[in-house]
Amino acid sequence: MAHSDILSQPDRGLGLDRPQTEALLALFSRCDDLREFGREVIQSVVNALMDSQAQEACGAPRGSRSPERVNSRNGYRERSLSTSLGDLELRVPKLREGTYFPEGILERYTRVEASMVALVREMYVAGVSTRKVGLVAEELGVSSLSSSEVSALCAGLDEEAEAFRTRPIEGEHPYVWLDATYMKCRTGGRYASVALVTAIGMSSSGHKEFLGCACFDSESEAAWSEFLGSLRDRGLRGVRLAVSDAHAGLVAAVSRVLPGCSWQRCLTHLQRDIRGHVHNLAGQALAADLVRACAGQADADVARAAW
Repeated sequence: MAHSDILSQPDRGLGLDRPQTEALLALFSRCDDLREFGREVIQSVVNALMDSQAQEACGAPRGSRSPERVNSRNGYRERSLSTSLGDLELRVPKLREGTYFPEGILERYTRVEASMVALVREMYVAGVSTRKVGLVAEELGVSSLSSSEVSALCAGLDEEAEAFRTRPIEGEHPYVWLDATYMKCRTGGRYASVALVTAIGMSSSGHKEFLGCACFDSESEAAWSEFLGSLRDRGLRGVRLAVSDAHAGLVAAVSRVLPGCSWQRCLTHLQRDIRGHVHNLAGQALAADLVRACAGQADADVARAAW
């Protein structure tokens, strides 16, 4: 549709009047692509909304005399807001009395929109350096995201993770799966291998829940005892069976910290151990199938005979 057709039918589509349509077309003609056009439109709309809110706070239009006026305008504060469409240059109105902040339009003291914050945090958790995160943001059109700003955006991750890791454990969890893995972590300015221990529980309703995790220098009985004790202090109760590998320290910690709880060797770890004693692929697959068949018996006597 030509520009003249759009102007002659202003009520079609967006329902804009002629001046609004002309302004939109003029804005579109100045932009090189739809991304830039979207950024310009959002920037114009946000600035217009803030002007409207400031005018309502004053009680009268700008420059007019009215007995209903309760405040007056006093210029603007230039602010930059980083978004997925690029940097928005915003003009936040200032008032002579009090302070105006665009509640509902911008998050207080936030210069980056939520989607960009989520993207930056995801890259940070994945191990991308703050400098490279800034370069990625620049490719997305955000030119004002420095390494220090990336660090500030990710500063709250530790608090959120700690709150999740130490939250109260509610209800009973009759079954608990325990495991550990070694991974590289940055501690004291250097990378070192640490043991990350984890616990997953199944509630009485049959739903699995991630109960917690912790890092230790090594997977020892003392470390497992401390970790299981922290789970118990947070409310873990009703555990009837713990499933894990055959680590001696872990088995001893379960017996000491969770009295009355039985222990069972993890089927997957058992299969791995048995396959390690078989030296051909066909034999390894057969061994895994046999272990699975033995463990799948519903009758205890049959299961023992199968073993």
